[in-house]
Amino acid sequence: MKNEPGLWVDKLPRPTPDGHKYQRGHALVLASDELTGATRLAAGASNRIGAGLVTVRSEHKGDLFRAVLPADMMVQDGDGASLKSLRAILAGPGGFTLWHKQQLLTDDSEAIWVLDAEAIKWWVGQRPMSREAILTPHDGEFSKAFPDLLGTRTERALEAAMASEAIVVLKGPETVIAAPDGRGVLNTHSSPYLAKAGTGDVLAGMITGLVVQGMEPFDAACCATWMHGEAARRFGPGLIASDLEAVLPGVLASLLG
Repeated sequence: MKNEPGLWVDKLPRPTPDGHKYQRGHALVLASDELTGATRLAAGASNRIGAGLVTVRSEHKGDLFRAVLPADMMVQDGDGASLKSLRAILAGPGGFTLWHKQQLLTDDSEAIWVLDAEAIKWWVGQRPMSREAILTPHDGEFSKAFPDLLGTRTERALEAAMASEAIVVLKGPETVIAAPDGRGVLNTHSSPYLAKAGTGDVLAGMITGLVVQGMEPFDAACCATWMHGEAARRFGPGLIASDLEAVLPGVLASLLG
């Protein structure tokens, strides 16, 4: 099935006149203290796409993130405290260490996990039960996490989703979104200018931001992937990852009508 707005636009979160920030959900981004730009891109995208609150939790560099992140984002040091209305946790952009693993394994919320890069391989090996997750690998990360799968990209993504019990977003010029229940969508709405460092971090943040607003994870993955491609198409040549966030409001406005 081809990914297009008709599949999910009616499910796109719309703020209500009497709503408040907690109703729009709380996203937690587990920071990379080395590749800090990946954290900033992911958190910024989650914030821009509509999450009511975004908190960045850093093991060692909380003060750095307080200095460089927008003023409306919150920063926690170390293990942090439990967060009100927490609906999704993003881990993996920029790195995945023992500290990140501990943060996930000690999470007592019902938050959905969005996992990128090395966090994907950990999920496949660890696979905590009774937890919803969305995995966002590119082809190299997918091959490391699922080295024994054969077939087309679509077949492998569907098999990986069923084996890992998670939604798989296999990124590329044609991105496959696969669910454990056998649903599969192919996204061709993209741009060659997305082949830049950091654009995957933006996509992971976009998915996280839609999930915290209550969008069903598979729909959120499909919607974010299409919007990611649309933002890149609108910007065109010269695109860098941070440009995507600036284009998102216009994409949202077009979809919301």
